[in-house]
Amino acid sequence: MNGDVTPGYASPACALHETDPAYSGLPPDVAAWRRGARERLLAWRTALPIAERAGMTERIVAGLEALAATLNTAGAPIVSAYWPFRGEPDLRPWLLAMIARGFRAALPIVVAKGAPLAFRLWTPETPLTRGVWDIPIPAEGEYVEPAVVVAPLVGFDAAGYRLGYGGGFYDRTLAALTGPRLAIGVGYAACELATIHPQPHDVPMALIVTEGGMRSPG
Repeated sequence: MNGDVTPGYASPACALHETDPAYSGLPPDVAAWRRGARERLLAWRTALPIAERAGMTERIVAGLEALAATLNTAGAPIVSAYWPFRGEPDLRPWLLAMIARGFRAALPIVVAKGAPLAFRLWTPETPLTRGVWDIPIPAEGEYVEPAVVVAPLVGFDAAGYRLGYGGGFYDRTLAALTGPRLAIGVGYAACELATIHPQPHDVPMALIVTEGGMRSPG
């Protein structure tokens, strides 16, 4: 795969909180709780044996494939995903499968702190450059708006709210998209929480996909 990277690289959206830890003005108690939950879940996730994580990822991809079969490919709609980071499910093979189905694939690009993500189209032949933290991103092309946004989950709750890495990029992005879009959270079933203590700026996922199956929150 052209531009493939060693597992462990982050998508730019995943880690920008490390340079912006004060994002969003969360109440101190909520910020502290989320930080603790994030650290605990990341420690659990990264400690998973590689083979176990790979098996869970295969089941997640199977769930996404089943969902993809229900989507209309008219007009070659755009789907976005991410590069795997800290034990996230690796969805790059799924993106390739989506391209084969007639979709177009996109990758997120950090434009600036406090701004929504931008997206550029990607195929295995797309020239890549190094973005934030030297992460490969499409080197050129117009920005596009995905119809399906797949967001990685550190944690999640039954209402579909997502615990991410703390930068708020996916919340800003989903709020800013102007066209119809489907927001899908992808993560591991063991990372479900009773609540993430959602705030007014938090945007719930329409669907959650784990190795245990797909659910529609609410």
